[in-house]
Amino acid sequence: MIKVFLSILIIIIISITRAWAGDDPLTLESNKAAIDLVQAHADYVWTLIAAALVFFMQAGFALVECGFTRAKNAINIMMKNLMDFSMGSLAFWAVGFGIMFGVTNTGWFGTSGFFLSDFKVGGDPWVLAFWMFQVVFAATAATIVSGAMAERTRFIGYLLYSIVISALIYPVFGSWAWGSLFNGNGWLEGLGFIDFAGSTVVHSVGGWAALAGAIVLGPRMGKYAKDGSIKPILGHNIPLAALGVFILWIGWFGFNPGSTTAANKDIAMIFVNTNLAAAAGTVFAMFTSWIKFGKPEFSMSLNGALAGLVAITSPCATVTPLSAIIIGAIAGIIVVLSVLFFDKIRVDDPVGAISVHGVNGAWGTLAAGIFNIGGTSAKIIGVQALGIVACFVWTFVTAFILFKIIDITVGLRVSPEEEAVGLDHSEHGGNAYPDFAVSAYAQQ
Repeated sequence: MIKVFLSILIIIIISITRAWAGDDPLTLESNKAAIDLVQAHADYVWTLIAAALVFFMQAGFALVECGFTRAKNAINIMMKNLMDFSMGSLAFWAVGFGIMFGVTNTGWFGTSGFFLSDFKVGGDPWVLAFWMFQVVFAATAATIVSGAMAERTRFIGYLLYSIVISALIYPVFGSWAWGSLFNGNGWLEGLGFIDFAGSTVVHSVGGWAALAGAIVLGPRMGKYAKDGSIKPILGHNIPLAALGVFILWIGWFGFNPGSTTAANKDIAMIFVNTNLAAAAGTVFAMFTSWIKFGKPEFSMSLNGALAGLVAITSPCATVTPLSAIIIGAIAGIIVVLSVLFFDKIRVDDPVGAISVHGVNGAWGTLAAGIFNIGGTSAKIIGVQALGIVACFVWTFVTAFILFKIIDITVGLRVSPEEEAVGLDHSEHGGNAYPDFAVSAYAQQ
């Protein structure tokens, strides 16, 4: 910020000096260098502020997941959200960034930039701001999975997963869709694939990895009865989950508008589209749950807000505000039906991460082609569909294999006894609410 103010001060001094000397008044052409300097500094400041907002989303995810799960697993959820960002940052620094944005001639992944050779004294300083913005995106993809695998995953297994998704799974697909944002050249973006802020690159990657993890793990004990009935396992603190959703909503104003990585007027419409889609998702999820259950269900409404945000992430810069409302509204309906569908096929997702991020990430990416402000065509929609399928195949298959390997080697799921007692005690030796402790078995 100091540099921005100094740059503005320089322009003022130049203007006064030229006026005193009788020269021509200040114009864009005569002071282009100074104006470019101010713009460059503003781009840095905006990108890093946006990165900070996206980082704040980690708190939102942690609160949503904690609130939607049982008290005996609160420390475990918080620990996972802490460590997937910490481990993921190191893995993305060491390997992931090079794979995602390194120079490539094939369009499949980067072959340079490993261990951040671009991070050097005298090098391009933009790489630092750009990396900071990208690493918080990588962390978002990683943390989505923890909610779907909550309450029965071994901590060591989750740590190994966090490293691999940040170092390999997310960066490879990211290279396909976003490689040219730095030094790369992805094959999907070469076809015209639209995913401005990551409905597919970030959210579907996290959602499909979550689906693979939930399948390999299996459901929580007591979730599905032998007769096929479903036993709801209620979260212990819905107000906490609600606070998490509000934090995520705020963070999305960095996630989507920040993807310009430039302080320009385009962010205004992106802000508006992001907010309208979230609002529409909330309202339509509420009405859908009201029709399905006879009451306006709160947790479904919360996930409706997130579904709208996920869906607008891809088309936020390329659709009108009216289209954003339609996209968010459809997302709100989809998320309720999707949660019920996965429960019906016995895929236990405690927080609805697969439906919010995987399914609605795909919907938002398709919607970017359908509602494209510059016009749509069968070709555009076809490319969007290709990107959706490519993301699912790459992410789900790779994550499924990864989770199977972890399960065979170090073990992915805790024992029934540990699950019954709670992961806070069995994995971390702690108790999130020591003054309000209850029998772990009473929570079954």
